[in-house]
Amino acid sequence: MDYYRHKRISIELGHIRGWKRRGKVRQANRKTLPHTVFEAGLRLAGLFDRGRRNALTFDVGCRQLLLPRLPAAWEGFRILQLSDIHAGAFPELGGKVAEKIRGLQVDVCVLTGDYFFEHRTPTIEVYRAMEEILGAVNARYGVAGVLGNHDTIETVGLLESLGVKMLLNDVWEIENNGASLCFVGLDDPHYYGCDDLPGAVKKAAGDALKILLVHSSELAEEAPEQGIDLYLCGHTHGGQVCLPGIGPLILRANCPRRYKRGLWRCAGMVEYTSRGIGPSAVAVRFNCPPEISVFELHGQVKTFADSGDANRQVFQHPERTLGVEAAELGR
Repeated sequence: MDYYRHKRISIELGHIRGWKRRGKVRQANRKTLPHTVFEAGLRLAGLFDRGRRNALTFDVGCRQLLLPRLPAAWEGFRILQLSDIHAGAFPELGGKVAEKIRGLQVDVCVLTGDYFFEHRTPTIEVYRAMEEILGAVNARYGVAGVLGNHDTIETVGLLESLGVKMLLNDVWEIENNGASLCFVGLDDPHYYGCDDLPGAVKKAAGDALKILLVHSSELAEEAPEQGIDLYLCGHTHGGQVCLPGIGPLILRANCPRRYKRGLWRCAGMVEYTSRGIGPSAVAVRFNCPPEISVFELHGQVKTFADSGDANRQVFQHPERTLGVEAAELGR
């Protein structure tokens, strides 16, 4: 057993009282008094049911990403990202997600952590929801996943039994016409602090394009130094509750705010921080819909701009040649 897996198990068993981690939280996942007060306030104001409906109204979108090091063999490669599913928040969640993704044809599906709504969520509920969701995935090469701060080590076996390639500080390499594409997957950096980015990258082919799968954006400024080209994460839920004209009140990640939601870049690396699928703590959303994202990768500006889909609008801003906000696929 490697050091980081042993550390995670020791934390889960309560054998370690203090440890190094990226986030500032003291609990992995617990409904606190402020959450209870907030939920009670929503109920008194008659807004709770609206918030629950919002939390089940998904945005399904496609974004084109320009990655200069992308080999020609992988031009147009499509990735489906599902993040922060939080099964157990709603009994119908798995079926609704499955309905949205069933018609999407992609090359790889990636899961960026947090499959449980709460630690006390019955494992069978998570299994059934993930079984529904993964049964609807159409991914040519398969599905890869990482753990989040809501997940225990037992989640690895649960998802592997459903065919997911779970990456705990490990690499999944796929090849096409001699060109490699490496998915580097890390354990949770936020609460457990069990990530090992340098160690995982050493397992990847040196010249391969590297896509980092990790639960939170807290490694954003370290990842470019390790040769990461694309960083996919979630955790913050985009704030989950946002005020008009103000935006999210809380984005729980220990990193600069610009890395905590949406599309951005750092030292040439492209990152996307997903708003996620399920809610956390209080099962509502306001002005922050849950999302299912497809990314289409391009290595050259010409093919990026001439991808042939009239529904996509490509923005070629000189300082932001990294993506498009595309027409929704599933509305």
